[in-house]
Amino acid sequence: MTRELNQPLGGNVMPRFGGFATMMRLPTAAKAEGLDACFVGVPLDIGASNRSGARFGPRQIRAESSLLRPYNMATRAAPFDSLQVADIGDVPINTFNLADSVRRIEAFYDAIAATRCKPLTMGGDHTIVLPILRALAKQHGPIGIVHVDAHADINDTMFGEKIAHGTPFRRAIEEGLINPKRMTQIGLRGTGYIAEEFDWTRSQGARVVPVEECWYKSLAPLMSEVRASFGAGPVYISFDIDGLDPSCAPGTGTPEIGGLTTIQGLEIIRGCRGLDVIGGDLVEVAPPYDVSGNTSLLAANLLFEMLCVLPGVSYR
Repeated sequence: MTRELNQPLGGNVMPRFGGFATMMRLPTAAKAEGLDACFVGVPLDIGASNRSGARFGPRQIRAESSLLRPYNMATRAAPFDSLQVADIGDVPINTFNLADSVRRIEAFYDAIAATRCKPLTMGGDHTIVLPILRALAKQHGPIGIVHVDAHADINDTMFGEKIAHGTPFRRAIEEGLINPKRMTQIGLRGTGYIAEEFDWTRSQGARVVPVEECWYKSLAPLMSEVRASFGAGPVYISFDIDGLDPSCAPGTGTPEIGGLTTIQGLEIIRGCRGLDVIGGDLVEVAPPYDVSGNTSLLAANLLFEMLCVLPGVSYR
């Protein structure tokens, strides 16, 4: 007997400007139990060091996602034909206490990970990836990472604090949540405080791909190399929207010129097909700086692309 699958609400059933603002107009669920994948919001930006506003990211991404349809016409992915998917709402963070928020996020994702549901997260600033990885690593062990970003996020401290949006990948490697030999950082660029700004992850065995190595080319060959080097084992996609150039994603807290294109962003995520992707996030969307809504629309599309590369997705 085939179970009934959740499907996004169609634009011919309810106008796309109407109805509830869930991710892709999917049904809501109170918890992840019984789902193959879920969309989750983490409206936190008190870990950000520059412009605030990412707390509004999940709400705006959901609103712009009403334009999305259920079939990926480029890759032929039909995720809702084979996966049970729902929007399970937002983590109730403590907006006055970052440490308590990190604890709350980890507990929320502990419950998701216990069901083996694959979370796709709308941030929020990049601090949130640390508690998410803490929860997932309890179930999967050390995880491989495809990390798209303008920044390496490997500071030891920020203003004396060990946990903030510029430190999560250093903490995650130190805590054994990530296997750095199965880690690739793509799109790093900009200015730094020291000449060795991006070298710490290299010293741990990770591959670092500065944005200059990505200019004027397709990233499909790079992703072929990533798939071959990662092999079997769990993989998580962490995508900071500032990895893309501000000309296509202006609505973010710490923009850096000379970034990746939207097409390269698609190539990176689509290039993860075939890996054992156990979840992903799209972080640092700050709607106050996104007057047109295009950054949030782009974020919604990238999250859909992550859904399309999850194991078990059917293709037509």
